[in-house]
Amino acid sequence: MNLLGFKTLFCKEVLRFWKVLLQTLVAPVITVLLYFLIFSHVLEGRVEVFPGVGYSAFLVPGLMMMSVIQNAFANSSSSLIQSKITGNLIFILVTPLSHFELFLAFVAAACVRGVLVGVGVWVVAVWFVPLSLVHPLYLLLFAVLGSAALGALGVIAGIWADKFDQLAGFQNFIVLPLSFLSGVFYSIHSLPDFWQTLSHLNPFFYLIDGFRYGFFGVSDVSPLLSLAVAGAFLLLLSGIAYGMLKTGYKIRD
Repeated sequence: MNLLGFKTLFCKEVLRFWKVLLQTLVAPVITVLLYFLIFSHVLEGRVEVFPGVGYSAFLVPGLMMMSVIQNAFANSSSSLIQSKITGNLIFILVTPLSHFELFLAFVAAACVRGVLVGVGVWVVAVWFVPLSLVHPLYLLLFAVLGSAALGALGVIAGIWADKFDQLAGFQNFIVLPLSFLSGVFYSIHSLPDFWQTLSHLNPFFYLIDGFRYGFFGVSDVSPLLSLAVAGAFLLLLSGIAYGMLKTGYKIRD
């Protein structure tokens, strides 16, 4: 393990988004805050998803995880597509780093950005609604698994895309629909049977449901099942991303 090289690339990726905090951290938090204010104002007192849990409190974990996964994806995917288009990806590829170290650095930086945005959402949300932490270990596990999985998906998208509009299509037609239709704003038990079955095929649902379990100790499905699905999802995406890096798909032409 080339620790110095890994640390250098990791720090470079973190500094890349840290230098534009208004765009990469502040803007996503404000966007999620607007979702929270609108939905909580309309539905608070009218919907009780879990016994004893107000709708505003129910909403916060889903919005946190949604922001985590979307920003983790954005970090690794935007870094790779920018490097490909500007032509400076070659300077990363010629470094004495293995494919695994390259993959790990991109994903680790994506985790940092995703978790920071999630923490930012939580810091703002606690001013509006009290939140309990029943199982903090589950919170940490699902935050890391979710951000790492979407960081790996971002690597896949960044390698696959040849231009920004292809990457935007990947995000708009895959990441955004899966995150919005994963139980962020509702419990899947409120859906008809067909849509409940369809929701169980969405891996983002298990990330959000397991993360919400860490707050309230209740969830739509077993947290162990959510943990297993999240782990399998991460392994699958990591294997694909690593394979693309190792074969040089679209990056060594």
